[in-house]
Amino acid sequence: MAFQIIWSPSARWDLMDLRDYISLDSPEIARRFVSSLFDAVEHLADFPLSGRIVPELRDEQIREVIRRPCRIVYRVNRNNIEIIRIWHSARGIPEIY
Repeated sequence: MAFQIIWSPSARWDLMDLRDYISLDSPEIARRFVSSLFDAVEHLADFPLSGRIVPELRDEQIREVIRRPCRIVYRVNRNNIEIIRIWHSARGIPEIY
């Protein structure tokens, strides 16, 4: 059974912010990078526990997938996966909750 993927408002904002920033140098690279992020997220629908537990949080329901240089943080719920945040790993840890 595939899980439904839900994007939080924060994750949507993060995605648009990354796209806009990368587009300043190359719209094509931005498009490809965003596409690779979507590919990583879509994979979670079938393999929700494939990401590692976020080390800083130590909560088994909050996991992440690394798509260098970004961390895609998500929460595994009963029937869905909520993409919580996407951020550049060099920017520190954003507010998750």
